[in-house]
Amino acid sequence: MPKQVWLLIIGSFINTVGNSFLWPLNSIYIHDHLGKSLTVAGIVLMLNSLAGVFGNLVGGFLFDKLGGYKAIFIGVVLNLLSILLLTFWHEWPQYVIFLAMLGFSGGIVYPAIYAIAGSAWPEGGRKAFNSIFLANNVGVAIGPALAGIVADIKFDYVFSANLFFYVLFFILVLTTFKCFDVDQVTTKAISQGEKGRQKGPILAIAILSISLVVCWLSYSQWSATISSYTQGLGMSLSQYSLLWTINGFMIVAVQPIIKPLVTRWEKKVKHQLVLGLVLMSVSYMVVYFAQDFKIFVAAMVILTFGEVFFSPVIPLIANKLAPQGQQGFYQGLVNSATTIGRMIGPVFGGFMVDVYGMQVLMIILSIITLVAIIPCLVYDRALKDT
Repeated sequence: MPKQVWLLIIGSFINTVGNSFLWPLNSIYIHDHLGKSLTVAGIVLMLNSLAGVFGNLVGGFLFDKLGGYKAIFIGVVLNLLSILLLTFWHEWPQYVIFLAMLGFSGGIVYPAIYAIAGSAWPEGGRKAFNSIFLANNVGVAIGPALAGIVADIKFDYVFSANLFFYVLFFILVLTTFKCFDVDQVTTKAISQGEKGRQKGPILAIAILSISLVVCWLSYSQWSATISSYTQGLGMSLSQYSLLWTINGFMIVAVQPIIKPLVTRWEKKVKHQLVLGLVLMSVSYMVVYFAQDFKIFVAAMVILTFGEVFFSPVIPLIANKLAPQGQQGFYQGLVNSATTIGRMIGPVFGGFMVDVYGMQVLMIILSIITLVAIIPCLVYDRALKDT
């Protein structure tokens, strides 16, 4: 594994630990501490994700034009500024403004990280993106567990802890990420013939993005409506945060278990996508029946198995479809689709819970996640038609 990928793994881990101090607790803070409804909480998270959509596109553009180091550095500096403001001013409505800023700056970083991984280790295939995926999820395992403990002491300390990890990430980027040579990733001139052949890949990404939006609309409920639902059932913040710890550590632990199947399906990415979505769909039906912590753990375990098959394949597909010099743009597109799902999810989920209740929402999520299989099966037809 190249040195660049190892640095990305370390950076992604630190960045995710910082992120995961806050994002699982956003709905709880807005609903329980700021006294707003779940629908209002959903709107705030929607604005955060909408800013992230623009950040994803800007991050991909900056990668293609300026290179990996400068793109990530710009994102990290803006990240640091946003969380610094949020640490000192997190009342209403400042919370909304600074959370949106954080969404934009965070969105810049991830397309560049995935694009660098694909460029630095092209022969690694799924391994390059799976490594970043694992690093992110180890961060998710540690961050929420610590956040739950910190929040139980005093919620304000969550913002300070988030700031601490962003400072660490900034120092790492400043001191080591310069090895991401701009010459390796700058955009090359594209001929008119090549431009004509790009219509198929763009259309394929657009079709696949439908599945991404639906998948992450559903997944986002775990940090939006499900988080508040667990509190209503009497679970503590520490127990809820432990669910994410289970998710993160399981993603690492199950790698040897799934490796034979992943190896067998290495070139059958559709198989991985379909299995992932089926398992995610089942997890929402388990939540439908959940009334205590053990059942939520079972749902999270099933969700995690779905995630390890589905998520690492997406940046791999984007990297393979991207024309030379546009890797950042294509990673930005799939990250934007993911972020759009996260943007719509809290508003949709909050409204459904407020009007119809959690059980109805879980049934709908289970169904639409299965429907999301269809775009995964047909996205590559756009390549054959051009």
